[in-house]
Amino acid sequence: MHESDERLTALEEAVEERADRLRGLAESRLRQGAAAEGLALARELARRAQLIERPGAEPLTMPDAGLFAVGDQVAVAGHDLVRALRDHPDPAAVAAALTLLRPAG
Repeated sequence: MHESDERLTALEEAVEERADRLRGLAESRLRQGAAAEGLALARELARRAQLIERPGAEPLTMPDAGLFAVGDQVAVAGHDLVRALRDHPDPAAVAAALTLLRPAG
């Protein structure tokens, strides 16, 4: 497997891990800020994907679909970014996305 393929696989795994973590949270944790943080992450992933797919166009903002959709929003936006990076390889963008998805701690 090529190194860039391995990094993209790691990015896909990080997307799924973060999305699953959000999907498994109790409503109280989502209301305490986890949903807002997840939505901000999904919006950033979507923004990055759009900048790759449509250079020069203003990125659209992912809407707030509610507390219980945020895990799915992270998954969709993250997989869109992976797909964009497969079509337009950029090792620095992959590394930055991995850093975004894998918080310190």
